[in-house]
Amino acid sequence: MTELRTWGAPHDLTERAELVVAELAAKAVLHGLVPGHCFRLTLAFDPAAGRLRIEVTDARGDVYPQPCTADTAPEGLRTGGRGLLLVATLADHWTTAPRPPGGKTVRAELLDTRTGV
Repeated sequence: MTELRTWGAPHDLTERAELVVAELAAKAVLHGLVPGHCFRLTLAFDPAAGRLRIEVTDARGDVYPQPCTADTAPEGLRTGGRGLLLVATLADHWTTAPRPPGGKTVRAELLDTRTGV
């Protein structure tokens, strides 16, 4: 996240972005990997609006992320199943969109808490 710091992103935004990027990238590798294809990470920071957009695109358009809810929460101390809950908690908004011909993009938007935007 050195790039975000060089762009002048605030510390709080950078810390949250590190966790969101790690979770979305891990999901792309674990669940969106197609042999011969990688995932793509895009960061777009708008300092005037205090907004950071994170996009992770993979090649699996047939598998969409399902957020963990109280009804589907993993039991006990399982190590998986909470990643999207973390993303939903840290991001101000997140969504998934198809990326034809056969992929998807997961977008997360983080707002600078200092600006109140």
